[in-house]
Amino acid sequence: MLNASKNRHPVTARAAGLLLGFAADRYFADPARFHPVAGFGTSAIALQRVSYSDSKVAGTVHVTVLLTGVGALGLVSESVARRGGWLAHAGVMAAATWAVLGGTSLARTGHDMAVRLEESRRSGDLTAARDLLPSLCGRDPSVLDEEGLTRAALESVAENTSDATVGALLWGAVLGIPGLYVYRAANTLDAMIGYRSEKYRNFGWAAARFDDLVNLVPARLTGVITAASAPLVGGSPRESLSAWRRDASAHPSPNAGVAEATAAGALGISLGGRTQYSYGVEMRPVLGNGPAPTPTDLRRASRLSSIVQIGAAITSAAVAVAVGKFDFLRRSRN
Repeated sequence: MLNASKNRHPVTARAAGLLLGFAADRYFADPARFHPVAGFGTSAIALQRVSYSDSKVAGTVHVTVLLTGVGALGLVSESVARRGGWLAHAGVMAAATWAVLGGTSLARTGHDMAVRLEESRRSGDLTAARDLLPSLCGRDPSVLDEEGLTRAALESVAENTSDATVGALLWGAVLGIPGLYVYRAANTLDAMIGYRSEKYRNFGWAAARFDDLVNLVPARLTGVITAASAPLVGGSPRESLSAWRRDASAHPSPNAGVAEATAAGALGISLGGRTQYSYGVEMRPVLGNGPAPTPTDLRRASRLSSIVQIGAAITSAAVAVAVGKFDFLRRSRN
């Protein structure tokens, strides 16, 4: 009986850890100092100094080494935590979840951008808004007007709702601490070297493709929750799903297109068009069929992001319990 109870504890410990870690992110946001994701980025840069070559093979080796390292760290953390019992397992899971999530900071930054854009209408000075944009995306703020800054920020909030929260929670539910670590590392590598610039076209290929793979399901879960949440920001689930069906596939990313299209439909706006990055200009397809977004729409998008994140946390906790029960039954039969 005692052994059965001990074996059963991962069923709820993982789910409890996800919810506690999500709550910590909601309350504390990102760690102000010694952020583990920043530490990983520093390690990735150091390795790149010796691993870089303008080839897909070199990039694949670079990504494999880094992801294998964080995956091994996750396996060790999970193993040690399980040996400590339910509280230890849930506690370590919560700490790992908090470390990899960035959704609260994302929504707050989106709201802050909306405030700065509204203030710029009174002052006529976009400097404050342009200074904030790099914390959301890699576009060149110096060439963007109010409409361009608003759209850039809103598209980043929509896309990164999936990347910063939904994907991490879902992979944490399925694979535990290793899933959290590998997902966040993959997402970070994509942000660092997954660009279509001349330097990273080949070297960053593996990072970009792996990030696409691990986000296939999370992006679609984001789309479903976004559509369901549309009425809470004055939108329509039907319009959100219509934008997904009609527009998402035209986006160059198989995942960002889903997150951005469903957000555009939910908010009743249009996204896409000429997009200025540090490495050049891309012409993006139009997503949604409403007017261009305003700072007020950016406020709504930030609120929608928070709502979607809450829905993803609840869904992921349920998935974690289901995965844990399946694993327990499988072990019992063996």
